[in-house]
Amino acid sequence: MSVETVQKTSREIDPDKGIEKMKILISDPLGDKGLELLKEQTEIEFDVKPKLDPEELKNIIGNYDALLVRSGTKVTAELIEKADRLKVIGRAGVGVDNVDIKAATKKGIIVMNTPEGNTISTCEHTVSMLLSLNRNIPQAHVSVRDKEWKRGKFQGSEIYGKTLGVVGFGRIGREVAKRLQSFGMNILAYDPFIAANTTFSDLSVEITTLDEIYAKADYITLHTPLTNDTKHMLNKKTFAQMKDGVRIINCARGGIINEKDLYDAIKSGKVKGAALDVFESEPPLENPLLDLDEVIATPHLGASTAEAQENVSVAVVKQVVDVLLGREIKNAVNMPSLDIKSMEILRPWIKLAEKLGKAQAQLFAGSIKEVNLKYSGEVTQFPLAPLTLAAVKGLLEPFCGEGVVNYVNAPLFAKERGITINESKTSQLEDFANFISVEIVMDKGSHVIVGTLFGKTDSRIVKIDNFFLDAVPKGNILVVENEDKPGVVGEIGTILANNNINIAEMTLGRNEEGAKAITVINTDSDVSSAVLDEIKSASKVIDVKLLSL
Repeated sequence: MSVETVQKTSREIDPDKGIEKMKILISDPLGDKGLELLKEQTEIEFDVKPKLDPEELKNIIGNYDALLVRSGTKVTAELIEKADRLKVIGRAGVGVDNVDIKAATKKGIIVMNTPEGNTISTCEHTVSMLLSLNRNIPQAHVSVRDKEWKRGKFQGSEIYGKTLGVVGFGRIGREVAKRLQSFGMNILAYDPFIAANTTFSDLSVEITTLDEIYAKADYITLHTPLTNDTKHMLNKKTFAQMKDGVRIINCARGGIINEKDLYDAIKSGKVKGAALDVFESEPPLENPLLDLDEVIATPHLGASTAEAQENVSVAVVKQVVDVLLGREIKNAVNMPSLDIKSMEILRPWIKLAEKLGKAQAQLFAGSIKEVNLKYSGEVTQFPLAPLTLAAVKGLLEPFCGEGVVNYVNAPLFAKERGITINESKTSQLEDFANFISVEIVMDKGSHVIVGTLFGKTDSRIVKIDNFFLDAVPKGNILVVENEDKPGVVGEIGTILANNNINIAEMTLGRNEEGAKAITVINTDSDVSSAVLDEIKSASKVIDVKLLSL
């Protein structure tokens, strides 16, 4: 029976319980195993209606308690406004960019995804791409299909004894390392959240720096999300640091590689070849990389296996059914588990905690060993776990990717990276009566950010390390470390004005006159890397970071 025709239509009163059954709408094709699992739920009925146009979907969404989608359905704010019964939106897959999470959260709808379902699929595709690249299999196949027999033209290389650099050592990166270690490869790995001395019981791998991977790796495979820190991570400068003849594999996200710089590196012979499943713009029909014999490409197939599709199908059904039946909330991307009354009070504190974590991740680079959360004031009268989860989620998200880490799996992600989470309350009289303090401990010292609420909802960052501030944690924020000298603020303001960037808010902090100071600027528009470089080159500016909150 095809997915399109599977339907459970008993919409009457449940004869056993005398209440109307909860209803799920499946608006994109879903694996048969997930549908079979749904048919076993006596308290729930479901309809499968793929390929509905937006207006048709708006007309019927008010009849359902849950919505299951893949990437085809666009769950817009307009659609959510019509969803008066909707309790949960389940995304069969990792990405939730097709769901308006802000609108769903505002309406009290839980948004869930399934971040673990495609781990093996993507891992195996990565290994397949590396081996195909190494032995020129796609090119040789085309040659034979063209009735040629040119064995010498497609001589390859062995990977035995070679060094593999794994950039991003989460679930997929580790599975790739495990398989290629069995081929006799030496494994180097880098992950900003894994300390250099971390060991793994099932792997012989050296956790090291990016610079060492660039210097030693014969093959580099990417397994990071696309963030401000990883965008164009591989570029002209980093290619120059690599061994001559290095090969690059990317089955993670388009945009991690500067594709023009990769093209030039291949043409010059610096990079021997590249295997790409993802591109910055898809489909990459006009991409010059596709004109190079040294490049093999696939159309974003990392998660495209029957098993992966069934895995996410079963996972999303289980998660949504658990929510509807009052069980656990798993892989929610927009809210922790809390009773309604506590949530109303803690919601602004939860948002603040997450932003403090995000600020830490974007301000201070390095391997994190500990995260110390300290709470003071009225917030300590409520369960603190949701705030701690929010702070850890915010801290990990810039590195793991949006939608991958959430309130439920944040502690697991932290544990996998060797990060210890400590939580404490204080009743001592400090600088602020009510506050959240997020401290990270790294190899080379520690950093702390403190936030509070003015009134009940107006959040502020009031301290970064030893600098007291009054900064609004919202939108685009420039954090400038500078000498405490006249003219610094004016010079920065002139640079922004010359680039048509308006200052929305600004706050200053210093410890003593004439020493270092910190300038925090909220802008009304994005700040490009070119403008950042211009600010960095300004006199008396020591460093500048761009936060996105």
